[in-house]
Amino acid sequence: MNIIITKSAEETKAVAKLFAEMIAQERTAQGAVVVALEGSLGAGKTTFAQGFAEGLGVKEKVKSPTFVLVHAHALKKKMRFKNFYHADCYRLESEKDVSAIGLDEAMRDPENIVLVEWARRIKKAMPKDTIRVTFKYINEQTRKINFN
Repeated sequence: MNIIITKSAEETKAVAKLFAEMIAQERTAQGAVVVALEGSLGAGKTTFAQGFAEGLGVKEKVKSPTFVLVHAHALKKKMRFKNFYHADCYRLESEKDVSAIGLDEAMRDPENIVLVEWARRIKKAMPKDTIRVTFKYINEQTRKINFN
């Protein structure tokens, strides 16, 4: 377990960018690499997702997919992954909704990296080897980020 304290949104993005670059180079899995983001509203999950996407080479602006639920980005950087999926499960009622939005398929494909905000809402549908990142709001600028 690693804990990092960030003191600005820029620091949070920088940590996420490095984390994504590390995963893209080192992590192997049978299915997709899945990262679960947990924390209260405003704790830094979407800011982290923006830095994470940047680390994978995503050029498009990354916003929280709260209303569309899942955003897919084709990865152009040379790596073993071809797609980055960013999901927001805040509005999902249960694990059953995961297949309705195609997230279950995305999490099985080894060519994907999947980042899931509000992952605890679909806890039972998450792969056993999911990487968990928890955010704690300290104050307006400061966040405690716990990597499990």
